[in-house]
Amino acid sequence: MNLIRKPKKWQWSKMEWREFAAGLIFSLPWLIGVLAFLAYPMVASLYYSFTRYDIPLAPKWVGLSNYAKLITEDRFFPKALWNSLYLTLIGIPIQLLFALLCALLLNLKIRGQAIWRTIYVLPNLMPAVVMAILWNWILNPRLGLVNNLLKTVGIKGPLWFASPAWSKPSMILMLTWGVGFMIILYLAALQGVPQELYESAEIDGAGAFRKFISITLPLISPVTLFQLITGIIWSLGFFTQAYLIGGGGQNPGAPQGSLLFYGLYLYIQAFEYMKMGYASALAWILFLISAVVTWVILRTSKRWAYYDIF
Repeated sequence: MNLIRKPKKWQWSKMEWREFAAGLIFSLPWLIGVLAFLAYPMVASLYYSFTRYDIPLAPKWVGLSNYAKLITEDRFFPKALWNSLYLTLIGIPIQLLFALLCALLLNLKIRGQAIWRTIYVLPNLMPAVVMAILWNWILNPRLGLVNNLLKTVGIKGPLWFASPAWSKPSMILMLTWGVGFMIILYLAALQGVPQELYESAEIDGAGAFRKFISITLPLISPVTLFQLITGIIWSLGFFTQAYLIGGGGQNPGAPQGSLLFYGLYLYIQAFEYMKMGYASALAWILFLISAVVTWVILRTSKRWAYYDIF
C-alpha cells in the first residue's frame, strides 16, 4: 500500500510561492508608505522624546528630562491638558446627544425629509478654517449676529471667544453645530433597527420613552461606542479652530490661555519654538492618554454596548 506523504505546512508549492510574491509586489507601495510615513516617524519621535532636539542643532540625549520638565516645570502643560479634558468631558457628550436628537428628528416621516437631512449635514462639509472664521464673526462681542439679536430683546451678550469664562463653551457650541457626520451615522443606525421590535413592544403596552430606552439605545450602542472613541481621540488632539481663534505666538490660546488646547501647545513647541524633542515627549504623552482612555472604554463597553441582540 503506497502512502502519499503530505507536505509540511511550511513547504509551499511553486504556485503558492508565486501567489505570495505577486501579493507582496502589489502591496509593496502600501508597505513602503506605512514604513516611511508611519512606522519610522513613530520610532524617530520616540527617540527624540528622550533628547534635546532644538532645530537646527543636532539631538542630544537627555533621558527622561523632557518628561520630568513637563510635570515639574512647565506651567502651560497642566493648562493645555485641562483645556483638552474640558473639551472632551463636556463637549463630546453634548455633541453625541445633539447628534442623536437630530438623527431622531431626521428619521421621522415628514414632508421634505431629504431637504431637511441635507440642511443638517451641510455644516459638516464646511472646512475647519471657514468654520472658525464664520463663528468668530457670529460670536463677535460688538458686531456679531448673536449679541445683536440678544440686544434686541434687552439682553447683554457675553464676550464669547474674548472671555476666559466663555471661550471654551463657545468652542463647544461651534463644534456642536458641525456634527453632521455623527448625525449621518446615527441616522443609519436608527434605520437599521427592526420595526418588528417596536411593534412587539407596542403590543406589550410600551410607550415611546420605554421603546427608546429598551430598544433604540441598545441597538445603536455600537455606533455610540465608535463615535465616543473617535470623538475623544479627536478632541484630545484638537488644533485647527483653536489655532485660528486662540492663536500662538507670545500669547498662545488667548484669552489668558483658555483656548490653549493640547494639540495647539504641541504645535507651538514643535513649529514655533522648534523644540522637537520636547514636542515629541508631548506627543507620546498624548498617545498614551488616548490609548489608556480607549482601552478603558472598550473594557467597560461590554456592559452597555450590545452586538449579539438576536
